[in-house]
Amino acid sequence: MGRYRRKKEAGRMSIACIVIFLLVFMLVQIVRLYHKNQEYVAREEELSGQLLQETERSDYLKEYEEYIGSREYVEDTAKSKLGLVYDNEIIFKEK
Repeated sequence: MGRYRRKKEAGRMSIACIVIFLLVFMLVQIVRLYHKNQEYVAREEELSGQLLQETERSDYLKEYEEYIGSREYVEDTAKSKLGLVYDNEIIFKEK
């Protein structure tokens, strides 16, 4: 009976060691996944900020494109770069 008892205890110890090893392994994997998830969350926040900036920039560019196509832009450019004016405008120059 002593021999059977030793085998039974050795079997239990083996199973306990395997279970402990698996628990440690799973704990390490959980910690690694948690850290990776935190990195992904930080990256997502960063990309959300970039998306917001690019959306605002896109809106600005659309407004600027509309302005460039307008008569007001053509007049401003003609006045500032070419010095052109309408016939009925009066120009004051400083001496």
